[in-house]
Amino acid sequence: MTTALALYSGGLDSTLACRVVMEQQIRVLAVKFVTPFFGADLLNDPEGYRQTIRRKYGIEVMLRDLSEPYLKMLARPAHGYGKNFNPCVDCKIMLMTEARRMLPELGASFLVSGEVLGQRPMSQRRDTLRVIERDSGCADLLLRPLCARHLPPTKPEREGLIDREKLLDFRGRNRSPQIALAARLGISDYEAPGGGCVLTDPNLAARIRDHYQEAAVLGQPVRADDVLLLLGGRAFKLPGGSILALGRDEAGNDRLLARRRPGDWLLNLRDHPGPLAILRPPRESAGPAIAGAPSTPATEQAPAGQAGIPADLLWAAALVMRYAGKSVRDRGQAVVQAEQRDGKIIELTTAPVADEVFAPWRR
Repeated sequence: MTTALALYSGGLDSTLACRVVMEQQIRVLAVKFVTPFFGADLLNDPEGYRQTIRRKYGIEVMLRDLSEPYLKMLARPAHGYGKNFNPCVDCKIMLMTEARRMLPELGASFLVSGEVLGQRPMSQRRDTLRVIERDSGCADLLLRPLCARHLPPTKPEREGLIDREKLLDFRGRNRSPQIALAARLGISDYEAPGGGCVLTDPNLAARIRDHYQEAAVLGQPVRADDVLLLLGGRAFKLPGGSILALGRDEAGNDRLLARRRPGDWLLNLRDHPGPLAILRPPRESAGPAIAGAPSTPATEQAPAGQAGIPADLLWAAALVMRYAGKSVRDRGQAVVQAEQRDGKIIELTTAPVADEVFAPWRR
């Protein structure tokens, strides 16, 4: 049996592309590439994800983590950025290049993509599709079954591995044909269109761009776990260089907990409900007090004998208090617990930090 490898985003188009090829009695293996900007949390339960996709769509999917090479590419994408910090063309090239390299490993004969000609202005124009094929080395191996009849026949079509007449002629941004095809195939539970990459979100893209610029100034690498923390909720870069992320709700708190790393501080209000926060000190200076940091709103209220507490930790406690409920803030001060993985706990009595103080730290 012929085997094809599909690039799988989890959206409707890639799901339909797999099923259209499967209808021709071709075995389809799907790969979902993961980076800090799309799919990262799936790595917490890859088997659960595989089972879900198999149950819902009958598709066999695997996960591949491309975080490190993706972060390097994002610093200087050869084809530039889109409207925000999104390197859509270089992203496609990277994913397709990696998928092409996987073909011998999986015994697959060709690649499948859910792209539709003209659907996305940056990465799905006819000229851009050709650039992606050329630079990824996938020319003639890449089949786009949803719009194949608008494109020249590929090698699997010419060699009779797949019947071109049974492929489709979708085009443009109208998604009515996809919705109708999904109904015919019995697919009703699928993601809304719009893209799952946070780099297309103006606010989150700006946050990541700022992080890259700061890292470049400091001569530091951009790390996947730092990016994930910045994307985990309300995010701040504190005066001493620490990253602070605060959950917005219970789901956000859970997400932050999953992204906690050794050396991080976990902060929360001791006696009241409120946001959970993760503070990640700079790796080069994690732990000791930060020399020359500004005075902090928590210093005067801190328990006796805690003068050596890092300034960023005190700022973080004050921010936890700032984002507590109004009834807690109206008390003027409260106790914030800061805990490390080894069980060490510090209790800080703090007032909320003023908005004008922390505004420059917001990411």
